[in-house]
Amino acid sequence: MRIALVSWEYPPRVVGGTAAHVAGLGRSLARSGHDVVVLTIGSPRSTNDETVDGVRVLRADAALPWLPTDDRVAYVASSNHHLVKLRRALGAWRPDIVHAHDWGSSWAADTLAELSGAPLAMTFHGTERGRHGGDIHAGASAEVNSVESWMAYRADALICLSEFMTRQVTDDFELVPGTVHTIPNGIAIDQWAPPDSHPPARELLVVSWGRVMYEKGFQLLAEAIARLRPRLPELRCVIAGRGPFSPELQLQIDIEGVGDMIHLAGFMPATELRALLHRAGCVAIPSLYEPYGVVALEAMAAGAPVVAAATGGLSEIVAGSGAGLLFRPGSAPELAEAIEAVLANDATTGRMRLAATELLRERYSWGAVSRATESVYRGLIDRPSG
Repeated sequence: MRIALVSWEYPPRVVGGTAAHVAGLGRSLARSGHDVVVLTIGSPRSTNDETVDGVRVLRADAALPWLPTDDRVAYVASSNHHLVKLRRALGAWRPDIVHAHDWGSSWAADTLAELSGAPLAMTFHGTERGRHGGDIHAGASAEVNSVESWMAYRADALICLSEFMTRQVTDDFELVPGTVHTIPNGIAIDQWAPPDSHPPARELLVVSWGRVMYEKGFQLLAEAIARLRPRLPELRCVIAGRGPFSPELQLQIDIEGVGDMIHLAGFMPATELRALLHRAGCVAIPSLYEPYGVVALEAMAAGAPVVAAATGGLSEIVAGSGAGLLFRPGSAPELAEAIEAVLANDATTGRMRLAATELLRERYSWGAVSRATESVYRGLIDRPSG
C-alpha cells in the first residue's frame, strides 16, 4: 500500500508521545514492504525532504503567514495550509490511505484524502475533554473539541491507543459502540534495553518524565518524596521534561521542602534519559489523566521497576500483568508507599522485570501494532464503494 501519515509532530520535533508513535509505526510499515510518506511540520534541526529507515519524510515550513502563536487554533490551521502544499513534492505519487494523528493534522489530512480519492483514518492520542477532566472551557478548548468532533465523524475509521480512550471517544462524540478500533502503542524494545555487558547498578533514585502539565501529576510526586524523607533521607528524584506547569511544579517542590531531593532536569535527550532509567531504582508515573501511557512501556523496556497511577491506559498496561505496581490516582500517600515497596524489595523488582519483558514481547512490539493497523487500512481500501 501507499500510505500517507500526517502528524503535527515527528522527530526531531517532539511535543508529546505522538512523534514516537508515528515514527515507530512508519518504520514498521516500511519494513513490511509498504510505501510510506510522512507529512509533518519542520523544525530548525530537520531536513525538509529526507528518507529515514525506508520512510520518506516531508516537512513544511509553517512560519508564514505571521499569525500569533498564542492563538493556538489559528496557528495550527495556518500550519495545516503548509502541510497541504507538501502534496506538490509528491508528484505523481498518490496514497491509497491517509492516516491523521490527532486534531493538529486534521485539516490537512482531510484535504489530502479528498484530493487523492483515498479513505481517511484518524488516531486519537488524547482528547481536549479528557485532558481537562471532562470539562470544555470557552475559547481555544471549545474550538479544539469542535475540530475533534468533526474528525470523529469525518474519518472513515477511528483508532484509539487504549480501551479507555476508545470508551472516551465513543461516549464524548456519541459514536456507535464497537466502531472505534483499539490498537495499542508500540515500543522499540531494543532501543531502551540496558547494555548486556556490565549493566549499571540500580540506585536509590526515582525517575519520572513527560510534558510538565498539571494532569501529569508531578506535584503528587513532590509530596510523596517529602513523605519518604524521614525513612529514605538519601533518596533522590529526577523529573525530566518541560511544559507550562513548570513554575507551579517548582513552587510545589519548594513548599514541600524537597528542593535538595528533586531535580527538575528540563528537556533530556533520549540517550541521556535511557542511561538515567538504567540506573533508576524506580520509575514513578503519577498521572491524573493518561490516555495511553507509553512511558510505562519505555520504563519496562529499560528494566526499571514501574509504579503507576491506576488511570486510563496506564491501568490497562499494568493491571494483572505483574510488571508494575498501581496506586490510586491523586493519592500521594499511596504513591509514597508503592515507591518504598519497590525500592526495599529486590525479589519483587526482579519478578516485575521478568513479567515486563514477557508483556512487551507478546503485546507491544511494533510488528504487532503495524499488522493490526494494516488490517484497518485493508478494511477501508477493500470495502465496497457507495
